[in-house]
Amino acid sequence: MSHIKRIKLLLLALFLSIGATASFAEDDLEVTINQPPISIEQWYKPANKRQVWLHTMFRLRREMQAISEYSAYEDRERLVRWTEKFRDDYRSIGKMVPEWADELELGLSDNLLVAANKGDYQEVASIQQKIGRSCMGCHKEFRAVTAALYRGANFSDVVVENGETMEEQKYKDAMTGLSTAMNRIKIAIEDDRFEAASSAYTLMEHRLGDLSESCSACHKTDRQRDYLLGKKNMNDVKKLGELIEAKEVKQSQRALGGVAVQICATCHSIHRTLSDLRGFID
Repeated sequence: MSHIKRIKLLLLALFLSIGATASFAEDDLEVTINQPPISIEQWYKPANKRQVWLHTMFRLRREMQAISEYSAYEDRERLVRWTEKFRDDYRSIGKMVPEWADELELGLSDNLLVAANKGDYQEVASIQQKIGRSCMGCHKEFRAVTAALYRGANFSDVVVENGETMEEQKYKDAMTGLSTAMNRIKIAIEDDRFEAASSAYTLMEHRLGDLSESCSACHKTDRQRDYLLGKKNMNDVKKLGELIEAKEVKQSQRALGGVAVQICATCHSIHRTLSDLRGFID
């Protein structure tokens, strides 16, 4: 199998995992990603002060669990109470996103409450399974795409201010510069060019400091920002600089790898996959 075809197959698997419709021909890959209705945006931050859509989904999941448990316990009073909550929250989906109103199984939600009131626990379980399949069908098609659009950071709106020149830089350009500086350190250390490595280290240290300031665009507390660029990790960065000055080849390489994992890779694991997926959608 060719390298290009292997990449296309990996992309195909990724897109199918988010509910996309895809076809893979010999020389082409066509992907159709179904986006949620734009009306859902009003129920997510920053358009809304609260994550209303998410909290509604969380309540529905909790209500479904309560229905299952109280049905198993044959506790009709609590079962009815939770089924009423579920019906109300389930109906609210169509009010929040009118485009999905016709997709809801409103008759099933009504029948579920009837069965709960009768204490027909087998019927409750049967109806609940049907509603659950309907929920999972929607989740398969839209959940990952919606998360990418409304839960993932939109880095296209983020700028990084250069601490020396005070000039603003696009986030992507800042990240490219940071990557270049780190690779330059690695190259220079391997070739015993420690003056060049030290110069690249200074650039990297400054760029990390600039980056930490840009994090405040989304992360509003010191605790959030310090997770990646706080005192502990920045002390490791300073240690790297000391090892470069001391011309310690192996220890410098090891320290550089530690910084790359603890800061860069960790940040990428949190943000980059959703950000890259957003790039396919926008």
